[in-house]
Amino acid sequence: MEIFGDIFGGFMVMMFILGFFLVVIWFILPFVIFAMKGKLDSAYLLLEEMNRRLAALEKERHSSAQSPPEKSP
Repeated sequence: MEIFGDIFGGFMVMMFILGFFLVVIWFILPFVIFAMKGKLDSAYLLLEEMNRRLAALEKERHSSAQSPPEKSP
């Protein structure tokens, strides 16, 4: 019966270590998610600004392509 005590004793130590790491991750994860949310929000704003500027450039280029070319003397 002592074999079962050694097996379950080692198993419990491994489960304790695994549980400890899971608890640490469980406490850290919300802070990681909130930090990522802030970075994603700023990246989204930057992307919106880039999209607006690109649309303005395309509109400018499209309007200049439709106008007749000027003749030089």
